[in-house]
Amino acid sequence: MKQKTWNKIIGFILFLFAIGLFCLQIGLLLFSKKYQVEYIDNRLFYIFNIFCVTFLTLAILLLIKLTRKNKFYGAFIVVSFIILHSILIFDSEQRINNVTSISPNFKHVLSVKENVESGDTFYFRSYYGILARPKERLPQSIDGNFKVKWLANDVVAVTYKAADQTLQQFIGTYGDRGSGHSYYYVGAEIHGRWESQNITVISNQEGISVSENGKTQLFLWDNIVQFGTIAIVLKNHNEAAWTISLDESFKVDSDSTKPKVGTITLYKATMKKNHPITLNYKSLEK
Repeated sequence: MKQKTWNKIIGFILFLFAIGLFCLQIGLLLFSKKYQVEYIDNRLFYIFNIFCVTFLTLAILLLIKLTRKNKFYGAFIVVSFIILHSILIFDSEQRINNVTSISPNFKHVLSVKENVESGDTFYFRSYYGILARPKERLPQSIDGNFKVKWLANDVVAVTYKAADQTLQQFIGTYGDRGSGHSYYYVGAEIHGRWESQNITVISNQEGISVSENGKTQLFLWDNIVQFGTIAIVLKNHNEAAWTISLDESFKVDSDSTKPKVGTITLYKATMKKNHPITLNYKSLEK
């Protein structure tokens, strides 16, 4: 008796899950164009269809007593449905290249979608976890794969080769190091000298210089691109060289003469495997 009761309870719960997923899918189809919203990863549409049918099938098995013949036909239909949607997932990936990555603290999701045929690539901002809207178009067409690295819980660097074979970096930012009500310039906030082992970064009126193993490269302010309020990309001949981001410990202070509180992260633009470097404030540079 208890087993039958539990079967009914679990079956009813699975049925509700199936109905919930079905309503979500229908709602997205009806309102996606009006509100310019879509899944943060296109493959989720087919994955949710698979879960919906699976939950519904399990619910029917637990709630309704079926003959062996009906079970066989049902299993055949479900397996065929899953195989078909697996093929559709593969086909979707050939048309839209989805780059999806979750932040280390699971609070933010990076979503970049590349139309393989046209070469158009858009950065999407997530809403309610699994939904997203296009926020920004990447200026260069992509040639090859993306390399994704989270520099903080709210800063992610996307490195890629553009169609003209230049190395580029796009930075997704999801936080702020100030009050959240005002815009500020990262270059001005890190004014001074920053060091870590064999790396030195100096930000002054001339620009930002990076010294690595005795070699120094100066990046003028015209060659520095800011993303949000917590990251900048240093460029050389229209090619990304370094990314500098403000760590979560960094405190924005309008008084540039005071010692900086917190650390910054330096990340080299390369398609090879590398790690971010944490830099500590040393002194004020004029």
